Amino acid sequence: MSFKQVIVVRADLKLGKGKLSAHVAHASLEGYKRAKVYDEEAVSEWEKKGQKKIVVKVKDEKELIELYDRARQMGIPCALIHDAGLTQVEPGTLTALVVGPLDEAKVDGLTGHLRLL
Repeated sequence: MSFKQVIVVRADLKLGKGKLSAHVAHASLEGYKRAKVYDEEAVSEWEKKGQKKIVVKVKDEKELIELYDRARQMGIPCALIHDAGLTQVEPGTLTALVVGPLDEAKVDGLTGHLRLL
């Protein structure tokens, strides 16, 4: 079985490279922590097999929230990431969603249609 984590970012925010990278890192770590509680064995396998991560994009906040709601309905570990608002965007701005790490087939069932960043 193969495992991966997908980080979904909003394309409409047009974040700078540094800010975007930081939010992808925040998302990856938060996803790891949540997935470890959900399925520690899957996370362990993900760690052993290279910690596969994919970064994809959605057009806006609405699409990101819809994806988050679907993940929760499917019972997939996920988390939303918000900005503190100290630099480029307003406090609380929703910037990213992390899905997994989890079985790749389950993750792809939710995010497989999205385009790479």
